[in-house]
Amino acid sequence: MSAYETLDQLTAPQRVAIIGASDNPTRIGGRPISYMLNHGYTGQIFPVNPKNETIQGLPAYAQISEIQEEIDFALIAVKSTMVAEQVRAAAQKGARTALIFSSGFAEMDETGRALQEELVEIGNKTGIRILGPNSLGLFNAQNCFFPTFTATIDRAKPEVGGVGIASQSGAYGSHIYMACHSRGLGINHWVTTGNEADIEVAEVIKLMATDESVHTILAYVESVKDGGLMIDALETARANRKPVIVTKVGQSEIGAAAAASHTASLAGEDKIYDAIFRQYGAFRVSSTEEMTDLAVAAKPRIYPAGKKVGLVTISGGAGILMADAADTLGLDVAPMPKESQDELKEIVPFASPVNPVDVTAQFFNDLSLVPRFTRAMLDKGGYDALVGFWTSIAGSPILGEPLLAYLSETMASYEDRLFLHVMLAEEDMHRKYQDKGFPTFSDPTRALVALNGMMFFGQSFANNTLEDTPDLPAPTRLEANMNEQQTKAVLASFGLPVVEDKLCLSEADVRDGFARVAAPVAMKILSADILHKTDIGGVMLNLKAEDEAVLAYQQILDNAAVHAPGAKIDGVMLSPMIGDGVDLILGAQTDPIFGAMVMVGIGGIHAELLKDVTFMRAPISPSAAQRMLERLQLYPLLTGVRGARGCDIAAVAKTISDFSAFIAAHADQLSSFEINPLRALPDGCVALDALAVCKGAGE
Repeated sequence: MSAYETLDQLTAPQRVAIIGASDNPTRIGGRPISYMLNHGYTGQIFPVNPKNETIQGLPAYAQISEIQEEIDFALIAVKSTMVAEQVRAAAQKGARTALIFSSGFAEMDETGRALQEELVEIGNKTGIRILGPNSLGLFNAQNCFFPTFTATIDRAKPEVGGVGIASQSGAYGSHIYMACHSRGLGINHWVTTGNEADIEVAEVIKLMATDESVHTILAYVESVKDGGLMIDALETARANRKPVIVTKVGQSEIGAAAAASHTASLAGEDKIYDAIFRQYGAFRVSSTEEMTDLAVAAKPRIYPAGKKVGLVTISGGAGILMADAADTLGLDVAPMPKESQDELKEIVPFASPVNPVDVTAQFFNDLSLVPRFTRAMLDKGGYDALVGFWTSIAGSPILGEPLLAYLSETMASYEDRLFLHVMLAEEDMHRKYQDKGFPTFSDPTRALVALNGMMFFGQSFANNTLEDTPDLPAPTRLEANMNEQQTKAVLASFGLPVVEDKLCLSEADVRDGFARVAAPVAMKILSADILHKTDIGGVMLNLKAEDEAVLAYQQILDNAAVHAPGAKIDGVMLSPMIGDGVDLILGAQTDPIFGAMVMVGIGGIHAELLKDVTFMRAPISPSAAQRMLERLQLYPLLTGVRGARGCDIAAVAKTISDFSAFIAAHADQLSSFEINPLRALPDGCVALDALAVCKGAGE
């Protein structure tokens, strides 16, 4: 099936056949005709139903082959067992798209799955694209094309605007539309993909990302079949500076390999989706309210690249509330410069001009205080964005309009600054503010959450995480069941820093190794069959004397014999103790949808307990790796706390980047890979342990 080149090819056909058309405008096969006739669709509509000569005033056809001219688009609303025949007939008539309302396919049972696979085969042979089956349809508000049976059109004809909605769920997609409509957002395109026999939500997102009429994309996602297609769609949207606001539902574990390593057990499917969305510039939300709030905030198309927020308010209490919300979100509520604070105090002696900047009730006497304080905050405070709290004053029939005039005049000189307003007012007043480029909210916390989303997009648009992505090394063939020493040797061959160790097969080897390595030393069991050495007493640390090391050697072997009697033992490793630092876990997981994913987090034996980890798709640049580190809750440990010397973050980031390149080059061979710990030191870092789980190992 050939891909669409433009969104119009899907949503703006001129000759449409409705197969299973109904004369009743309330039925599934009748609603699309009624909507298009009543709302001004100018294309041709060909109803197909052998029982009628006319349908809703239009000539009807007994079958699609009787239509005398070619068609662009076929809407099919017949029994599932009849759909394939109609798709073939539509393709023969030249249709580029078949939209299938009908249910009873893969969502039902194996019989339905077979019917759906038949549709795919027809599409592959004829080139016709299939939307659905089990789709609620789509609409294009610009040309009044409404091939859908959603009841939302009964309530509210879509207003033309810059929002596009792509949803795998028809009913929830309708809910998103109505939520947007209630907030005054115009929806140009709305597409529900249903079972996705062919057209996936990712393709719709990409089409919207390349369409000039769409500036904000809202997506509802349950699952992704083609990870590369979704990544391409998100990259396209980011390249075109179009925010993608996504709701992703459903959580599960990757599954089979999860017990093999910390990495696998920490890499749930939902975390992978989180990472992909973040890495490629989509903002994930958890509610319809948050989705529509962000869409409102995106309407002016201003995306601050910084995180510095100025808060202006007529209420000290609201100012504190907003400051708390901003702090929770990680926004920078930096104070105004002292000199500027003094200047504002001269204007209103009892004002609080720090940030939040409280203009006080003096605002009632002099509305010009708002532009004066606002200009000071933008000019002197250097804030990337502002949030104003006006409560019901903005909705006042006396004060609302003059306030808007002052704000409009002021912000005309600051077209690159986003200014969100918190107000209680009638819908028409909210519309007036939004028409002037001022997103409005009824709650201050919601305003800050929306602003955080806009700043995420600003940073995403400004930072291309793929700029200095490392080249992939030439891969080598990995052994299926490598022990730790072999695994670290592979890492070292690709330039990653690993601790040197000596293999000990006898007490004599221990004594020789101890003489060659500066004490104290560490000793560990070496076995590909023992994944977690500490659990079986297979690790002894801080051994300062030769005889102590010999005793530890024998104790480790005895512990392994008791706790892992079936394990193949390759010996005991002796290595130098590494100085104090911060232990990280550096891991990788080959995701079945998105491929090689790299993970970094706080490591050691408590990695699964802390679960302080973050993921990105490999390979990644050193700068992207550093951003991963900065997202960790315990990142301050790396920078140094309570007088401790900070770690060499640049070296750690370089190691993460090099590791990600190694993983990406070997993704076809690896299920998971783990370095735990990677010890971050004041100078450099070093891998102390490594575990590889290769595909097919143990089979």
